[in-house]
Amino acid sequence: MQKPYPLSDEMREFVATSARFGAADDSVQAMRDAYDALCRHFTPARDARLAIEDHVISEPGRHIPVRLYRPVGEAPAQGWPCVLYLHGGGWVVGGLDSHEFITAPMARDLSAVVVAVDYRLAPEHVFPAAFDDCLAAWRHLQAQGDAWGIDTSRVVLAGDSAGGNLAAALSLEIAKRGGAAPRGQALIYPGLGTDHSLASFRDNTDAPLLSTADVEYFLRVYAPDPASHDDPRLAPLAAPSFEGLAPAFVAVAEFDPLRDDGELYVERLRAAGVPAQFHLGRGLLHGCMRAMGRCPETTGLYEAFIAAIAAMLESRAA
Repeated sequence: MQKPYPLSDEMREFVATSARFGAADDSVQAMRDAYDALCRHFTPARDARLAIEDHVISEPGRHIPVRLYRPVGEAPAQGWPCVLYLHGGGWVVGGLDSHEFITAPMARDLSAVVVAVDYRLAPEHVFPAAFDDCLAAWRHLQAQGDAWGIDTSRVVLAGDSAGGNLAAALSLEIAKRGGAAPRGQALIYPGLGTDHSLASFRDNTDAPLLSTADVEYFLRVYAPDPASHDDPRLAPLAAPSFEGLAPAFVAVAEFDPLRDDGELYVERLRAAGVPAQFHLGRGLLHGCMRAMGRCPETTGLYEAFIAAIAAMLESRAA
């Protein structure tokens, strides 16, 4: 029996609405169909103040679709600041449409170009395929971003859930390789490790919208080889050093198995001298960002997220 979680009326309504979009069976395709339907329900009509363009990044043996959300109007002389956004979905579901509920408002509210990445999904493409696609998107943005009217010196990496994992892993990889660096990393309820014995996994084992069993399933599908579970490209918390990483904003949901991953990441960043802001979304659940505008505490999380990214984009490059 599921334990009671003290949720607001608005969050309970969000959970009840989300529950209407259950998968027809246990197949990955049924899961994707249900997730897409859920996403469509919570995605508002497109904002006329944004220009939206689809592009494809060509890599040897594969093509990576990306979508640009650009404010309508004249670009700044040096180009638009940019957010490279990596969507959630356990590395198994989601795509360019699933997170338009947040990528479009971000472009509007930040007066920035948001580039969303349609990375390859598991089980068809297991680790490190998703990471490799995100790294390729970063490299393309740095090499060709001026063609999109982007100021490549002002880019923040951002993502939610599995996308937060990918953004953190990308931050580590960029710091290790050297060269151009992002202005920051902004993560929403990210999964950052493979230690499922943390307290948040026990406390929230049957939490609505994401249970501990769900987390274990997604990890098993994306990274079936246990030997990969200590690879920082999969588990950023396993990295030997956090020195030199981009400043971070990390938001977690109180009733989320992944809560402690985000808190540990902030602690380790701060210990390494990296500026890191921690936001605890009290009364919130994993996946709650779709309730922004419907739930005051979720709207507050989004506002903190936007404020943090705006500060990163305005900061002086290191």
